[in-house]
Amino acid sequence: MSEFEASMVPESKSLPLLPLRDIVVFPNMIVPLFVGRDKSVVALEKAMDSDKEIFLVAQLDPAEDDPARDQLYDLGVVATVLQLLKLPDGTVRVLVEGKQRAKHLSLENKTEGYVLATIDILDEQVAEGTEASALMRSVVEQFENYSKLNKKMPAETVVQLGEIDDSSRLADAVAANINVKVADKQSLLMESDPTKRLEMVFAFMEGELGVLQVEKKIRGRVKRQMEKTQREYYLNEQMKAIQKELG
Repeated sequence: MSEFEASMVPESKSLPLLPLRDIVVFPNMIVPLFVGRDKSVVALEKAMDSDKEIFLVAQLDPAEDDPARDQLYDLGVVATVLQLLKLPDGTVRVLVEGKQRAKHLSLENKTEGYVLATIDILDEQVAEGTEASALMRSVVEQFENYSKLNKKMPAETVVQLGEIDDSSRLADAVAANINVKVADKQSLLMESDPTKRLEMVFAFMEGELGVLQVEKKIRGRVKRQMEKTQREYYLNEQMKAIQKELG
């Protein structure tokens, strides 16, 4: 996987850090998060006190409570905190919107009890032309097939994806909605070329489609077996009742 080139002259800034245990947030993705770690709660409070921006990055090991820099992926996203709600148990429910890819350069533990990340904000590449358009159409069609087998997928998601005319945004939207491992989603976040990212999500969906089709066959076979067992049980009970009546 390629990373974004340094020649793109990224913009540097410092933001509070929010490590993510088991999710990768993409640009233009709105997602609810439940935050319980003290440093993360303070980081959110600092973000709310300033411009509501925070740096989100996935952890290599979701079980780590206080990840160091080498226990985080290099690439994350700058996000805006849209809503923050403190719950009675001390945890925080927060709604964030991913904005831009960013790479962290250094982390600093602040005396206030949170981590400040110095980051480079990275420009998005654009893919245009006939090949990109054809690939976008193929990805949307593949996602439609994927959503038919994945019952948890809202029907309106396919319609929304079909209306996206930007290759990079489409690749990210599909990446955010498919069910793959965190490491695979991170590889999609790190891929700078929208065309390659579209090819990657297409391949991931193809693999998932194969698994979903097998799962559908297994469910069907189990259901038929259960129906057969229930039918046999009912007939046996009927036979017992008849024999009892006949004495």
